[in-house]
Amino acid sequence: MRIETLLNKCLPLKSFVYSNVRLDEGEFRDKLVVTIRPRKNGVVLCSCCSKEGSVYDRLSVRAFDFVPLWNIRVVFEYKMRRVNCSHCGVKVEKIPWATGKSHTTTAFQLFLAQWARKLSWKETAETFGSCWDTVYRSVKRVVNYGLAHRNLDGITAIGVDEVQYGRGQKYITLVYQIDEGMRRLLYVGRKRTTKTLLRFFFEFGKKRTALLKFICSDMWAPYLKVIRKKAPQALNILDRFHIVGHLTKAVNQVRIDEVKKLKQDGYDESVLRHTKYCFLKNPENLTDKQQVKLDDVLDYDLKSVRAYLLKESFQLFWNYKSPYWAEWYLEKWCGRAMRSRLEPIKKFVKTIRNHQPLILNWFKAKKQYSSGVVEGLNRKVNLVTRKAFGFRSYEVLKIALFHTMGNLPEPESTHRFC
Repeated sequence: MRIETLLNKCLPLKSFVYSNVRLDEGEFRDKLVVTIRPRKNGVVLCSCCSKEGSVYDRLSVRAFDFVPLWNIRVVFEYKMRRVNCSHCGVKVEKIPWATGKSHTTTAFQLFLAQWARKLSWKETAETFGSCWDTVYRSVKRVVNYGLAHRNLDGITAIGVDEVQYGRGQKYITLVYQIDEGMRRLLYVGRKRTTKTLLRFFFEFGKKRTALLKFICSDMWAPYLKVIRKKAPQALNILDRFHIVGHLTKAVNQVRIDEVKKLKQDGYDESVLRHTKYCFLKNPENLTDKQQVKLDDVLDYDLKSVRAYLLKESFQLFWNYKSPYWAEWYLEKWCGRAMRSRLEPIKKFVKTIRNHQPLILNWFKAKKQYSSGVVEGLNRKVNLVTRKAFGFRSYEVLKIALFHTMGNLPEPESTHRFC
């Protein structure tokens, strides 16, 4: 079977012909050069308006990278024509295998973008004889197409969270769809401010926002303010994992303060050495050594022990099904915690009471939605940022995240190369 036959099957070109194929042997890598010529009496189209025009003149030969064949680089060569368009004037013709000024065929861009989901961008470039910038441009083109053609109708549940990236205090705001059966990234915004989330609701639209029933978020004040303003009809469910995280921080602070106080008063603080994770871990996750240490510490009348017991009793709160009885238990627990005279715990209680209605929304939603889904997606975000070696800006990170987690539609192709 001839190369031209394979090309006509994989990438048929209307109004153009694969006229000649030659193999150029190079010092480092061979190259298969395919010459393309316009078909006789074929139509020539304007690249701006796609309307038919007459040939004005021809330009010099231009090369386009195609999908490699048997690890041999494949290059299309074609003398571009300029079109005398009655609407746009003299313009370069429209060709079916590439767009704009790109020297990479559309098929090769889609090929690289598909592999960039499985490998790092650097590995993709090295494997297929390309470069990092070409892989990035290919992924960007596919992502831009997907964003323009994705369907955002029927979304009823979203999750909002922030992720730190790069060096220093740099954050991005992420919004996910967390409906059952469809979990994907909807929005990436720079920073974690009120304006950032307002921009999402502006792009999402009033009609779609009015259909939202559940929104999962943490206790970050700018997010709560925007959600309350833009989607008051939706149940705002606070992140259970962030709440527990605040409590474990309070328990750890009690331990730290107690160790310092014992040292200052001249007492032996060795009983609290190496107990940090004994207090912070769930009992089922303790190692045998940590379990022995914890059992030993629990025999002492220490502030750290009281804080630990309060933490464990708080876990029972999440087992309730009825919002009424969950609220009853939370009030009882908060009262007991305030009487503990442990300042970090009392500070946590004040935070809980300030956000109590939003915390109870988790039970009103019948535990159907949780930010645990959002945290799982955030872990995938961290994996993407590690995998996309060389991302140098927020824009590149945004493209990488949408490419992997956006569940975006791809441009149609006559042949799938991978």
